[in-house]
Amino acid sequence: MRAYELVVLLHPDLEIDLERPLAKVRTIIKDNGGEITKEDNWGKRKLAYRIRNEEFALYVYFEVAIPAEAVKKIQSTLNITDEVLRYLLTAVDPRAIAAAEAEKKREETSSEE
Repeated sequence: MRAYELVVLLHPDLEIDLERPLAKVRTIIKDNGGEITKEDNWGKRKLAYRIRNEEFALYVYFEVAIPAEAVKKIQSTLNITDEVLRYLLTAVDPRAIAAAEAEKKREETSSEE
């Protein structure tokens, strides 16, 4: 399984009962053999442009591990899910993460001196 980042933009009217659409997204991931390693609710934010006549959306960030063959199925399911305005599913580059962590350590050691 490969690591991915998933950001889901949910309909703003679902803010009252956010657990139901989140459970639906979690089920989509788990039914396709995925595993959620981290979940973070970023809250309600203004969109850069209108999507389906909405100016705001609820942003939820997931770090997931998904088999490569399940990615297209998850994407097609999210496309037809009514609660989801937009989503972005991207593969995580382990080299970029390692480079960012090395840079962070370098900055910490240089600031201590």
